[in-house]
Amino acid sequence: MKAPLIALLPALWAAPALAQHAGHETAPVSPTGSSAPAAPASPPAADPHAGQDMGDMPGMASPSAAPAGGQAEAMGPPPVPDHETPAPPPPTDHLADKVFDPAAMDRARALLRQEHGGAQVSQVMANLLEYRARSGGDGYHWDGEAWFGGDLNRLVLKSEGEGDRHGVETGEAQVLYSRAVGLYTDLQVGVRQDVEPKSRTYAAVGFETLLPYWIEASGGLFLSNKGDVLGRAEGAIDWRLTQRLILQPRAELNFAAQDIPETATGSGLSDGELGLRLRYEVRREFAPYVGVTWARRLGRTADYARTQGREASDTSFVVGLRGWF
Repeated sequence: MKAPLIALLPALWAAPALAQHAGHETAPVSPTGSSAPAAPASPPAADPHAGQDMGDMPGMASPSAAPAGGQAEAMGPPPVPDHETPAPPPPTDHLADKVFDPAAMDRARALLRQEHGGAQVSQVMANLLEYRARSGGDGYHWDGEAWFGGDLNRLVLKSEGEGDRHGVETGEAQVLYSRAVGLYTDLQVGVRQDVEPKSRTYAAVGFETLLPYWIEASGGLFLSNKGDVLGRAEGAIDWRLTQRLILQPRAELNFAAQDIPETATGSGLSDGELGLRLRYEVRREFAPYVGVTWARRLGRTADYARTQGREASDTSFVVGLRGWF
């Protein structure tokens, strides 16, 4: 037994070397000892498109059209159309109507259109709901709105006012029809009703828009049942310091076309207010805030205020809540 095992040792020793050369073929050796020449490689298959000129096809250029110097011109993106492509007409031949009841399918398609673009939604939002600490007597201020409708048409309710421990100093409510006239702009028309300092009813027309750098702007003109013409312009921007901490500068300007002694309003730029508020969004729809505001009465409005024993300007430290649902 030992003799056959000893005879197998050279074969086992040479097995790794043979495995390394497995699959390698050597040229046959001629009887004279020299290797035979390799057989010539078969010619490549003919190109079925050889000889065809595709230079007239879109996006294809013939080799002769290449720029001088051998540098191929870089192919950029296709040109962007200078106008919006109109939507294709809706289909009228519905294959499902051949299988199911056409009336049932019409109801299903109407529901689909309503849920995808025609849905009616609503929101109630308190932009400002705050307590104001200031010299001469603390006060409060509110500014909110609610709306119901779709992407194009909405019913909007607005309310704004302020007061102190003696009661409401100024207060108003608006009922408006809002129509989207642009990608970021809504036109609004409706009625405004003042409850303080004098009860007045106004025809209202205004707008809301989003300006570059995410500036939210709005404005309005008001014609009262007494013939008084008022104007207003507002703007605000949110600066996100973190995902939850937002700093908001805010400005409001009020105008009048004439003096209105009954409401202590002077013509021209009657008053303005600047505010800076820092809010923390516990949730997106619930955000307490602190800040500071500076208000100034101008022109005849300041004269009316001094006559009533009030200052022409005041600074307030505010703490409040911004919320929506």
